[in-house]
Amino acid sequence: MTASPGTNPIPDTYRRVTPCLVVDGAAKALEFYADVFGAVERMRFPGPDGSIVHAEIQIGDAVVIVEDQDPQRGTTAPPPGGLPGTPVFQFVYVEDVDAVVARAVQLGATMRRAPEDQFYGDRDAFVVDPFGHGWTVATHVEDVSPEEMSRRMAALFG
Repeated sequence: MTASPGTNPIPDTYRRVTPCLVVDGAAKALEFYADVFGAVERMRFPGPDGSIVHAEIQIGDAVVIVEDQDPQRGTTAPPPGGLPGTPVFQFVYVEDVDAVVARAVQLGATMRRAPEDQFYGDRDAFVVDPFGHGWTVATHVEDVSPEEMSRRMAALFG
């Protein structure tokens, strides 16, 4: 199927890649993301038994899709504590990483790495939300040139 004439095949209201989080308890997840990241709900389509078939939130200029798991559609949520060594996580910039991470932990997230200054100019932390998804939460605190970043990385990894 091709786009009908005059239709943009990549909608203007989305980025080229949109993260989709499958959870067990999408309504609670939407509340958590609003409380922690200031997410604004763009739409919600309810499903059977109070589930959410599809919801979209906006965090800053990014759109994130949140859905309840649905074995009929082949989706399964991660376990509440997350998968050990999961290769996929969300990366989000915030105004105050320390405050956002503290709020996330207060609301049930698990801190895997506390906020700390990084050689590349960010202060960041890693948390797993109560729905099993990992988040690197960061605040950019210093502009670092590529040369200085290379020097710092060499010193760090020796």
